[in-house]
Amino acid sequence: MIVRTTEEITGTERDVSDGTWRSKRIVLADDGAGFSFHETTIEAGSVNQFHYQHHIEAVWLVEGKGTLTNLETGEEHPLAAGSMYLLDGHERHRIDCEEQMRMLCVFNPPVTGREVHDENGAYPAPAQQA
Repeated sequence: MIVRTTEEITGTERDVSDGTWRSKRIVLADDGAGFSFHETTIEAGSVNQFHYQHHIEAVWLVEGKGTLTNLETGEEHPLAAGSMYLLDGHERHRIDCEEQMRMLCVFNPPVTGREVHDENGAYPAPAQQA
């Protein structure tokens, strides 16, 4: 059994930020669960592009408001508390954040916590992770 709080994760190597978003990585690959689980906050007024080429991501928005754009089709989806989206096709996407967003995210395969987004907004393939 694993029990953690976001308070004990704050300020550790599990607390990752790039300036417009912050991800508290609660469950990681080395926990052996087969997925990773994160609390991610995105700043109001920011625009972020992501492309998880090697991961499936499920996101549940618990606070905030914004727009999700599928960059492959141009399709836009309004997001608010209670919205969920699943990136099961490795879609390139953009989040336009109107009000600060707090999301609970699940990644499969799990991330190690050391990944850095590349120029395309992607994490490396799991076999390439250090």
